[in-house]
Amino acid sequence: MIKCIAVDDEPLALSLLEDNISKVSYLNLVARCSDAFEAVKALQENTIDLVFIDIQMPGLSGLEFVKSLVQKPMVIFLTAYKQYALQGYDLDVVDYLVKPVPLERFIKACNKAKEIFDLKNAKKEINATAPAEYFFQHVDYSLVKIMFNDIIWIEGLRDYVKIHLKSNSKPLVVRKIIKAMEAELPASKFIRIHKSFIVSVDSITAIRKTSVFLNNIELTVGDNFRSAIDKLVSRS
Repeated sequence: MIKCIAVDDEPLALSLLEDNISKVSYLNLVARCSDAFEAVKALQENTIDLVFIDIQMPGLSGLEFVKSLVQKPMVIFLTAYKQYALQGYDLDVVDYLVKPVPLERFIKACNKAKEIFDLKNAKKEINATAPAEYFFQHVDYSLVKIMFNDIIWIEGLRDYVKIHLKSNSKPLVVRKIIKAMEAELPASKFIRIHKSFIVSVDSITAIRKTSVFLNNIELTVGDNFRSAIDKLVSRS
């Protein structure tokens, strides 16, 4: 079960959100919160996998709430304002829903979260045994075996990722969001440096304050991912 909380300052919207959650069999609503401060308390008191949160709220907005989190659960934003969509994706959320949300669209967002959740759990089980050296990905109409040590970097493009390989000048295109791809990769070998970039640790040749170099390739480090770079550097 995916443990979740629902956050919205409008009582009717919060009740509708709770009703939608009750229709999804794999969701377990742990708490309903009328503002972001109640959500902070819920996260402190419970292990939460997924947060459904409205963006426009008094005091502390949904955007500010997510930015403040150090350990981020999965997040699905809900709002009546489409102009916040880009900011939502910049924060690496699972999905962004515009009110009123059709049940079919709500379930689609939940299914994205479940895919990520299941992949993370599978990854934990794999890491508990012998570490894998490869994985399989759907490319065109085939399942392609990809060795982890062949990957240079991975580029996210909304619902797709491009996997750049040492062995092939043409990247492999996989229909998958980058967060789901990240969950399948061994954390010891790969690092997320940007909302759109995952890089092989072994392929990094140099690091600057705002950039990572993979030989002649320069990739920007996102503001929300600089701590990961700092931890990598501190290993040495």
